[in-house]
Amino acid sequence: MSTPSPIFPASLLSSDAAAALPDGYTIRPLEKGDYAKGFLECLRDLTWMDNLTEQEFNERYDEMDTQGKGPYYYLVIEREGRIVGTGAVIVEKKFIQNRTTVGHIEEICISKDQQGKKLGFHMLNALNSVAKNVGCRKTILNCSEHNIKFYEKCGFEVSSTEMKREFKE
Repeated sequence: MSTPSPIFPASLLSSDAAAALPDGYTIRPLEKGDYAKGFLECLRDLTWMDNLTEQEFNERYDEMDTQGKGPYYYLVIEREGRIVGTGAVIVEKKFIQNRTTVGHIEEICISKDQQGKKLGFHMLNALNSVAKNVGCRKTILNCSEHNIKFYEKCGFEVSSTEMKREFKE
C-alpha cells in the first residue's frame, strides 16, 4: 500500500496548532483517501452537495493538489478513522496594498455530533497558521449573521458586507 500523499506538506501547519486538539483528534492536510473517511459527509453538515463519486472527488483533488505551491490548503480533523472537521484557506495574491497576499478561509465545518468541543476554534487557528506560513498578511472569511459571535471569539472582527451574483446554467 502506498503512503498517503497530502494536498500540501504538513510542515506548513504549525506544531502548536496541531498539538492543541483534544486527545484522540488529529489535524492534517487533506488526502485522497479522505473520501472513504467521510470528508464529503462532514461537508454535508455545512451545506448541500451533489453526490460526488470517488472519481469526481479524485479529479477535483488532482486539480487542487500543488504540493504546497497554492492556492489551495485544505485541512481535516480526523478521529478514529473518520473525518469530523474540514476547513480551507485559499490564497490570493494581489497587486494592491504593496502586492499583499490574503488567505480566504472557506468550508469550515465540524460534524454535528462533534460540535461543542472547540474543534472549530482549533481548525481556525490551524488555518491561520498555514496562511501565515505561506506568506499571507491576513485571513478573511464570510459567515452567516448567526455565526458572527463564534468568529469574534476566534479573533475575527466584522469588516464589510458580502455581495454575490449567481450564474444560472
